[in-house]
Amino acid sequence: MAKPLNNITVLEMGTFITGPAAGMLLADLGATVIKIEQPKVGDPFRAFRGALYSPHFQTYNRNKKSITLDTRLPEDLAVFDALLADADVFIQNFRPGVADKIGVSPSRLQTLNPRLIYASISGFGNEGPDRDRPAFDTVAQAVSGFLRLLVNPVHRRVVGPALADSLTGFYAAYGVLAALYERERTGKGRLVETSMFESMAHFNLDDFTHYFSDNQIMGPYSRPNVSQSYVFECADGAWIALHMSSPPKFWENLATAVGQPDMLSLPMFESREARIANYENVIGFLAPIFKTRDRQTWCNMLRELEVPHAPVNTSQEAIESEQAKALQLCVEDPNGPHGVFRTIRSPVTFDGERALEVTAPPVLGAHDEELVAPLRKTLERSD
Repeated sequence: MAKPLNNITVLEMGTFITGPAAGMLLADLGATVIKIEQPKVGDPFRAFRGALYSPHFQTYNRNKKSITLDTRLPEDLAVFDALLADADVFIQNFRPGVADKIGVSPSRLQTLNPRLIYASISGFGNEGPDRDRPAFDTVAQAVSGFLRLLVNPVHRRVVGPALADSLTGFYAAYGVLAALYERERTGKGRLVETSMFESMAHFNLDDFTHYFSDNQIMGPYSRPNVSQSYVFECADGAWIALHMSSPPKFWENLATAVGQPDMLSLPMFESREARIANYENVIGFLAPIFKTRDRQTWCNMLRELEVPHAPVNTSQEAIESEQAKALQLCVEDPNGPHGVFRTIRSPVTFDGERALEVTAPPVLGAHDEELVAPLRKTLERSD
């Protein structure tokens, strides 16, 4: 298993998703990630389904070690400082001002360790009128302009996973990797900062580019109309997705598949521009046809005709697919603290090596004896 970051040590004071996601991405690449948690309670995400080991916590905390420290206590801060001496990266996602209160401000830590890459993740950034506002996933999606692209204007509900949380973790890890590369030349650390607002605004780049270039305010159907993307219900109640894009052959082959060879001569189908302008009518024409056969039959026909499509899978269907099995997408730790731990491996391979080994998320304080106890003894002797 390739571990390009196997010489990197990360101290993570992350809670919920953004900080832990950044730490997990680095751990997946081989870094030693030591998660520093509050005694007794740990990362609040642990308690979302009791037993301090919720599925929410498990998602973002594999391949890590867990220790418990309260850095507001002098004796625990001393242990933290001893760990910091050999650390390469520190990650926190506190609200602005909290790091100073608990003794882990960037100025203090980088004075102790000038080579340290300090990653700070906030909701709205460290300046501006919204600096101190609480930010959660839906808040960040909404304020960045992204949420309106997901909400069905007829049935208005927040949908989908915690994109802003997890993507902000990705951007933080991206910044850390760049700073680590630079440190190889300069020998100096960096303060790497990002926020959920900034991350989601960047992720929503296409929306802003259309506004800047064409004064266009996009809506939830703008991209699907232009990309000619569709979902249809099949006879068995399962759903299938099509991404028809631009090449005429996709539509010619679809006309064959649905048994409508003259379909493209209809005004609504005659050109890409016509299909975009008549998007709802195209759906109205095709939807009844797709309900005449079960999904597998449609998949077989569309695959043979090379029409871009996919079943709208559940998570179970996705991991049980032959493609997922061929790519060894699902990995497990048979010795997890609560039995077998299963997850999706890192999608990145190095020279053909896949990350097939995984360590289950740790229980709270699982590595106190290994990492904290020896340092406490050493510090007591030095006193």
